[in-house]
Amino acid sequence: MAATTIALVASGAANAADLEPEVKLPPAVWNWSGGYIGGHVGGGYGQTSFSNPYGPSIYGGIVDTPAFLAGGQIGYNWQNNSWVFGLELDASGVVSESTNTCLAASGFVVSANCKAGPHVFATATGRVGYAFGALGRTLAYLKGGVAWQNNQGDIVNNFEGGGPQEKTHFGYGRIGGTIGLGVEQALTPAWSVKAEYDYLHFGGPSVVTPLTVQGPPFAVLPANTTSLSSD
Repeated sequence: MAATTIALVASGAANAADLEPEVKLPPAVWNWSGGYIGGHVGGGYGQTSFSNPYGPSIYGGIVDTPAFLAGGQIGYNWQNNSWVFGLELDASGVVSESTNTCLAASGFVVSANCKAGPHVFATATGRVGYAFGALGRTLAYLKGGVAWQNNQGDIVNNFEGGGPQEKTHFGYGRIGGTIGLGVEQALTPAWSVKAEYDYLHFGGPSVVTPLTVQGPPFAVLPANTTSLSSD
């Protein structure tokens, strides 16, 4: 009888507990403040333009450079209500190289093949974004700042009547500018994923062109210079 009574009391206590409402704490709103580090992979499309010292170029003097890139980034965010402000540094190694006809002012000038290949990009940017969505886990942002690239290539004369093909090589680093936009999604307190588009522009140095020939009448055109720019 005693055992039965105890069992009934325990059962009654359990039933009473089941009737009490469960207290649930509201989920915390996401906060983007703090430092971060990460990696990225992507693709790109670029153009390196060569000016023509001999006149307007028949082929435009533009080398298209599709690219694959991979690298890393580090940054810091400050959040005020739904607005997020940040600074970010990133660097990318680039696989990109292409060739196009250049320095072709007319069919009487021996033209050249211009090869360009950006190898490294780095940027230092500021970010401003707005957090929205469920608990503020989605961040849309704009960014802008300075960029640096290393670009290398060659200018090689086309067929010159059996003689050795004159050529020059260039390699330079250049500071330019960048703007971009993106959207970032928080997955866990330690991980997020983002998609981003960036546009970069660089002026370029004056690069020596190889001497070439024209005809008829036959004439040797001495070495000159071409100005480079790239996007």
